[in-house]
Amino acid sequence: MVPKPKETSRNLLVHREDAPARPGVSAAGPPGRLLGLDVGSKTIGMAVSDPLGITAQGLQTMRRKNKRHDFGLLKRVIDEYQVAEIVVGYPLRMSGLEGIQAEKMQLFAEELRWRFRLPVHLWDERLTSVEANRLLRESEMSIKRRGEVVDRLAAVLILQGFMERRGVSC
Repeated sequence: MVPKPKETSRNLLVHREDAPARPGVSAAGPPGRLLGLDVGSKTIGMAVSDPLGITAQGLQTMRRKNKRHDFGLLKRVIDEYQVAEIVVGYPLRMSGLEGIQAEKMQLFAEELRWRFRLPVHLWDERLTSVEANRLLRESEMSIKRRGEVVDRLAAVLILQGFMERRGVSC
């Protein structure tokens, strides 16, 4: 059974198991980058913080295939960018209640913790895709190109929001 996340504020849902830290990663506040994920059934939008933890940059959106493939690619990204923590978009209903998708993300977050032994945070992602689409429409980007980058931008918004709330970013 997956424990329910603890709501610490309207936007910050932190569910953190005290997973054994990877070598060189302190449990008190690991140095290193954060990885933001906007997880969908077909793709995973990804963003990573800069080394100082000030800004979020989008990475290539990952096309999902199967668990082995998906977690293999995530491991490469975690290793390449020396990720210390992961932030997963948490799709609550507009009412703030959890639905089936939120339960799936709890399970996904648990698997990330188990596989990578890193702290994983669930971040309320309500309206991040709407905001991403609005920003892309305003940029006058083609519809085709918008579809290619919306998940990446949603991941950036999730990660940036998390860092700002946590006080990592100005």
